[in-house]
Amino acid sequence: MTTTADLSYPIGRFTPVASTSAVRAAALDDIAALPRRMRDAVAGLTDAQLDTPYRPGGWTVRQLVHHVSDSHMNGYIRVKLALTEDNPTIKPYDEALWATLPDSQLPIDVSLALLDQVHVRWDAVFRGMTPAQFERTFFHPEMQKSLTLDLHAQLYAWHSKHHVAHITALRERQGW
Repeated sequence: MTTTADLSYPIGRFTPVASTSAVRAAALDDIAALPRRMRDAVAGLTDAQLDTPYRPGGWTVRQLVHHVSDSHMNGYIRVKLALTEDNPTIKPYDEALWATLPDSQLPIDVSLALLDQVHVRWDAVFRGMTPAQFERTFFHPEMQKSLTLDLHAQLYAWHSKHHVAHITALRERQGW
């Protein structure tokens, strides 16, 4: 039996690990792979399927794709802020409200294209960073703590796989 928790966290909750060069490289590879993995996950879905929630009370597949684009644009900007300012305070946003704005109903190709381009730039920044730069931080007011860019990379690697798994698990359950 699949529980709501399983549907919410198909790959489990985010659990950070001690950073090593191998952990960092794997996280960057997962982030770089997200646009292709997302395209593969949604390939061939109809509008009706895109407008299906991935779980009861959850976002639709369409909203998920737009959410990932919103989130990853913010993630990229947070890296650039942390690299150019001393522990900047980032601006949180209400992702649930963002998912209800009119642009969340656009065709998913809009956000897939954004993901392609943001990830090219994000990957270039990440791959050009020194180990010392991964220790740079930003302050997250909702969490009330500073996060390193190493942790940020791990979190977005997880986020990438987490939302793709929402879609692929729905497809498997529905036989799509």
